[in-house]
Amino acid sequence: MNSIIDHIGKFISLTSEEENLFLSKVTKQHYNAKTVLLRPGEICKQTYFVQTGILRSFTINDHIVEHVLHFACEGWWIGDMYSLISQKPGNLYIEVNEDAEVVLLSKENQEALYLEIPKLERFFRILTEKSLVAHQERLMDNLSLSAEERFEKFCLKYPTLIQRVPQKQIASYIGVTPEFFSKMKSKLVKKMIS
Repeated sequence: MNSIIDHIGKFISLTSEEENLFLSKVTKQHYNAKTVLLRPGEICKQTYFVQTGILRSFTINDHIVEHVLHFACEGWWIGDMYSLISQKPGNLYIEVNEDAEVVLLSKENQEALYLEIPKLERFFRILTEKSLVAHQERLMDNLSLSAEERFEKFCLKYPTLIQRVPQKQIASYIGVTPEFFSKMKSKLVKKMIS
């Protein structure tokens, strides 16, 4: 569980007592690939901190097309924030992409920690702000960049995910069909070779 304490330490300082209190409020869980942690219509009761492996959130539209919203690998958090905050049924799937060790923090324990260790509110505010900025940047990219530019940006921003995530999921994340992605990728490879 040291990785989550190290992660928190990048933003705020905790005493040994506070670290132990925090650790007493979380649980560690191993999940196998393809395990679905949350489905649409369920209420999200916790967030997940990824120690190893990869999780992803996605939705499926009426035409059975998957839209990947977020990947979370080592050192990242993931959850259905709408559902977690509102405590209403959500719209997202959260699935384990690759076997994972995950730290779970329930909404109830997170709220208790805010009272017991007030500086954790600052930590989670910083995470929320970073997430909001990333989502706004992604929205702007989807509106203003070509598919090739979005893919290049994905490769630069998440180089470790390229080899670990199926191409059809990367295609979904950047907003193209798997067929278009395959053609685009081969075109980019040819461009790099010449």
